[in-house]
Amino acid sequence: MGRTEQDEDEMNPRTCIVTRQAGEADELIRFVAGPEGKVVPDLKRRLPGRGVWVTARREMIETAVRKRLFARYLKENVEAAETLPGDVERLFEAAALAALSMARKAGLVVTGFTKVESAVRSGKAFLLLNATDAAADGVRKLGQAVYSLDEAAKPQVRAIFSSDQMDLALGGNNVVHAAALKGGAADTLLARIDQLVRYRGE
Repeated sequence: MGRTEQDEDEMNPRTCIVTRQAGEADELIRFVAGPEGKVVPDLKRRLPGRGVWVTARREMIETAVRKRLFARYLKENVEAAETLPGDVERLFEAAALAALSMARKAGLVVTGFTKVESAVRSGKAFLLLNATDAAADGVRKLGQAVYSLDEAAKPQVRAIFSSDQMDLALGGNNVVHAAALKGGAADTLLARIDQLVRYRGE
């Protein structure tokens, strides 16, 4: 059975078409030419055809679009929409929210200030999520709870989603604080969140 173009692409060192530096798959985003002549992000690296790689940061995608690098390196007359950087960000955001929902379904997420604070102070929390629109007083109190712990027991802390987004992902109402408990789904959640954070350059 012969090799496909995707096979050849995957065998070669992954090199960003903007920086010309090689990187690991998780540090780069693969793009392919879609059937309608559009550049398509391939976050799961499964789409067929020749692919090119860009460092997984919004500014790098913006540069690749502005300099028309996709057509040059895909060797096809393809169009990279100006909305591509935002489209990729929304895909990363959706993946992170889906991971949050999966962690909830696995029974690894608690919500509500009292339950979240208890999970933090007991050392059971792996990840503390504060909504971007959470009240400063609640964030401060939970921060004090984190600070009181030994270094090894401190959870990771992130503020990346709005309360509306957390409501949808967690099936709650006015969720402004959540804690993910230790477990495989929580590891995946943190990885997806940090992927989004890095993409945004935050």
